[in-house]
Amino acid sequence: MFVTHLRKFAPTLAAMMLLTQLVYAEPVNINTADAAALAKALNGIGPAKAKAIVSYRDKNGPFKTVDQLAMVEGITQKLIDKNRADIKLGAEKTQASATAPAAAPPPKAKPAS
Repeated sequence: MFVTHLRKFAPTLAAMMLLTQLVYAEPVNINTADAAALAKALNGIGPAKAKAIVSYRDKNGPFKTVDQLAMVEGITQKLIDKNRADIKLGAEKTQASATAPAAAPPPKAKPAS
């Protein structure tokens, strides 16, 4: 009898498990992510809209606010609001900061005499 009930609810159980993974997706940085990562992480953003986000960012520099995404063709405020919790901002890594050497350690203090 248990097996019969399990067979009935197996598709529902599988769907719930998949949706749980989607709900707990890690936020994506819209200033550093490529189009594939954007399309995967954001609900309602497919490959074309993701490419438009990357193209806009390449032409205009990093996004300063999440709402600035509305400047991208095909991205509505409703779409932004739906994904707000999954979007994070951060400056793009610059070549200088990525290749800058580590700071030298401070000089050692002299012992008291």
